[in-house]
Amino acid sequence: MARTSRAKVIVVFPAYYAEKTLERTVNDVPRDLVNEMILVDDASCDRTVDIARSLGLTVFQHEQNRGYGANQKTCYRLALERGADIIVMIHPDYQYDPRLIRYFVDFLQDDYFDVMLGTRIRTRREALEGGMPRYKYFANRFLTLIENIITGQNLSEWHTGMRAYKRGVLESIDFEGNSDGFLFDTQILFQIVEKGFRIGEIPVPVRYFKEASSINFWQSLQYGLGTIWTAFCFLLKKIFARH
Repeated sequence: MARTSRAKVIVVFPAYYAEKTLERTVNDVPRDLVNEMILVDDASCDRTVDIARSLGLTVFQHEQNRGYGANQKTCYRLALERGADIIVMIHPDYQYDPRLIRYFVDFLQDDYFDVMLGTRIRTRREALEGGMPRYKYFANRFLTLIENIITGQNLSEWHTGMRAYKRGVLESIDFEGNSDGFLFDTQILFQIVEKGFRIGEIPVPVRYFKEASSINFWQSLQYGLGTIWTAFCFLLKKIFARH
């Protein structure tokens, strides 16, 4: 499948207290492929912004903490304004391997898919040996099963912090209307499924470690309940659309 021209690729980092992992993450980004890197800091009080600037990233700061979803909204808005054809979102906590970005871009640039996800769930053994807490692993599997059944998808993971989108995907969905919290990730995928976009996956290594960010048990519980509610609303909407 021939390419017409090289896409403009912008990587966005929704950051919050990422000073310990940001440089390692940025250093692994394939610079020959990426045109620009944007970091949006959600009012961290550490050196995240200073480090980002020293690494040559385009930096935007929220004056007040607005939440993970609000951070992504700013990331995507800025990337679209700066002319991105492909937007890659990756958490700057080094849980995900940025070297894999080139494969995400290839699949989108060659028009096999419209959205790419980095899936950490290839086998249970790999996920647990990579440090994923057991309760998060089984919650991930349970929620993903529900989401797949309701949407008709067969994704191995709906809850990843490494994603890539074609420009047209973000332009055609109302991501600004989504949650400002962690539920944003779930909502945007349901919007993508509703629009009929093609979703691809690439396995990524599981890397949980002390410095990597991770939501706590109660945040995970709220996220899980919110995900089930979002799936239920999607199902109701689909049922009523048939009548």
